[in-house]
Amino acid sequence: MRISLNKDKYSSVNLYFQDEARFGMMTHLGRYLTASGIKPIVSYQHVFKTTYLYGSYSPINGDSFVWEINGVNTTIFESYLKEFSQYKPNEYKIVVIDNAGFHSTKNIEIPENIFLLRIPPYAPELNPCEQIWQYIKNRYKNKRFKTMKKLTEWLHNMVNKMSPETIKSITGNYHYTNAFNATLKN
Repeated sequence: MRISLNKDKYSSVNLYFQDEARFGMMTHLGRYLTASGIKPIVSYQHVFKTTYLYGSYSPINGDSFVWEINGVNTTIFESYLKEFSQYKPNEYKIVVIDNAGFHSTKNIEIPENIFLLRIPPYAPELNPCEQIWQYIKNRYKNKRFKTMKKLTEWLHNMVNKMSPETIKSITGNYHYTNAFNATLKN
């Protein structure tokens, strides 16, 4: 793959992995540490209200851009890319995406400072953003939110307190970082 880059226009290049995750008010049960023979008691609710996080995370410097929105479709994905392009507009972003149907790029405008790179189909293990969602969902288990506002506040707080070091430790993979650094040298 060869990417032509106008070095006068962009001050830096970064690699991001992008994905979406759904979060809702239904309680997701997880394990609890209790004394032997004691069954933990968890407050449970069965409510089908959800929201989505769209996120792009960099294993290179731990940078992130996260958007909370209600739904997944091509129009929302295009809007997300436009907003992401305005975040650090002088940075050229190589964004690795999966093959979700709404990631179709046939009829959308891709900002000029974003290059989309697809992973092979049915290979979520190649997208470190999946580990970010797992990290958040592990802290989301056994929680009960009375309103969507409380859920979104919790999500915003969780995303905002993730440091670049935490993001790099979760998404960092020497295969990606070595390939990215080698490409920049050439």
